[in-house]
Parts: sequence; C-alpha cells; structure tokens
Amino acid sequence: MGHLAAVWDHRTSLELTKDWNGIEQVVLRNPKGASARVSLHGGQVVSWRNERGEELLFTSSKAILKSPKAMRGGISICFPQIGQNCGPIDQHKFATNKIWMVENDPPPLHANDSLGKSFVDLLLKPAKQDFKCWPHGFEFRLRVSLALDGNLLLISRIRNMNGKPFSFSFAYHTHFSVSDISEVRIEGLETLDYLDNLCQKERFTEQADAITFETEVDRVYLSSPQCVAVLDHEKKRTYVIRKEGLPDIVVWNPWEKKSKAMADFGDEEYKQMLCVDAAAIEKSITLKPGEEWTGRVELAAVPSSFCCDDLEPHLKFF
Repeated sequence: MGHLAAVWDHRTSLELTKDWNGIEQVVLRNPKGASARVSLHGGQVVSWRNERGEELLFTSSKAILKSPKAMRGGISICFPQIGQNCGPIDQHKFATNKIWMVENDPPPLHANDSLGKSFVDLLLKPAKQDFKCWPHGFEFRLRVSLALDGNLLLISRIRNMNGKPFSFSFAYHTHFSVSDISEVRIEGLETLDYLDNLCQKERFTEQADAITFETEVDRVYLSSPQCVAVLDHEKKRTYVIRKEGLPDIVVWNPWEKKSKAMADFGDEEYKQMLCVDAAAIEKSITLKPGEEWTGRVELAAVPSSFCCDDLEPHLKFF
C-alpha cells in the first residue's frame, strides 16, 4: 500500500481500490466525469466510461473473475505470442496472467503523454518461473492515460534486457460495447489484405466498402492505416482507433456457435461486442539487446456517424 500511496500525492485524480478477489485496481478520473479502471492483474483496462457514465467497453456477464484467469472483456495486453499453437505460452495469456507493479518513477515519455491527463504507469518483469515458457529477459512498461476530453491512451514500452535478440507479437485486445453487431460497421480497412484465421490464415483482399457483420469474423488486416473507425448506427456513436508502432488490426466477433462453446461468454453476448485490436502480428517485432519498442493506441468515442476521414483532424494524438 505504501508504494502506491506515493502516486496519489501528486496525481489526485487517481484512486486505489480492490476487486472482489482482493486484487488492486487503479481508477482514473477526469474533471468532466469520465473514468477508466485498470487492474494490476494483467495490466488490464476493465472499464472505460464517458462523462455521462456510459460504459464503452464490453465485459461478459459470465467472465471468470478469479486469478489466474484473465477476464473476458475490457482491454487486455497480448504479449509475447498471439494465436494458436503458442507452445508453452497459452494463447494471449502471458502478460494477462501476471500481477503488474505500479511504477512511481518511470523513464520519461514525451511531454504530451502526460499533459492534462490522469495516468498510471505499470511495470512487468519476468519471474524466474517465466523463463521456463519464454526464456527472455524484458521490462514492459505500460502507461494508461485518461485525457480531459475522455480519450483513452495506452502506451507500451518493451525493452530487451537479454544478451541476445528476441522477437514477439503484440495486441491491445479491445472489446468495444456496441448496441447490436448487425448495426455496426468498420471504416478504414477497405482494399486491405487480411489473413483469415477461419481459413487457415489464408490471405484475402477486402472487397467491401466497409466491414459489416453477418457471421463469425476472425481476421488480421495488414499494413492498416493509423486511423480506423467503428460506427454504431443505433447508438449514434463512433469509436476511433488511432495507433502507432502497430501495423495490423485484428477484427473478431465469435458469433453464435462459438459463443455457446465458451464457458466465460454468454450465448447471445456476441451481439453486444466487437473486438478491434491494434496489433503487430504478421511480422514479429525483434529487439536487439538493450533496444526498446513503443506501441501506442488512442481510443475516442464521439457522438457521430462520420467516417474516419472526417474524424481524424479532430483527434489530438501524441
């Protein structure tokens, strides 16, 4: 508790609480009433609310809220391997199963990364037993920021502490709350190539003007633009994803059959969620000894149905 108390002294917009398992969470607030909640279990953002108190992230009603299981929902950190056949590392479940530390004095970031923001800095280092499944020394720093306009910013910095290079893949596994998946479309990915995980990662080219949903989707869009928009027609809300250092976008909705097969997901909940992840999957990131990689994503929720080209000038990023 003393370690975290030092954070509150100079960041009065932070609160510390615990979940029902006794795991610490940090709550960020801005003056307009928006908030974000970050669990030290997995460094996972478990809630993001706008100034009206509306929850913007999906969490399953059947989520298993007990360590070491990662909660189904929110924004989880997928590192260092993503996908099937990850060997001793369970799919998505390395960083998400660890308890992160709050860091009081992290290495400096750009001034804009803290100016006018409520933020918390988390740190993950491997324990001895972790080397059995992924034998690499690293330091993973994660900053979660809530801006005055309610935008949510996540900045990940991964440094190689080894004497030899290592490679990893990465994703911010982001579950957006939507009114009805059939009323949602994604703009910004048209004409791109993608790998279809439902077809043995076969490569296709997106032919539609916008991505809409009528069945299960599990795709990795390659060399995607910096700005992608998720338009929810019924709520008249657009989520805008802006990213840096993350070339890919993962789009996932399990649909009905797969939803029924997941113990921690409601049978009909696929209708109220959509995952759109800023990621680096197709080409692994390789760090030489002492090198550091940075990947950022900023999420905005705006009351509009404009396309991403219209929204981009209104977003203040980095």
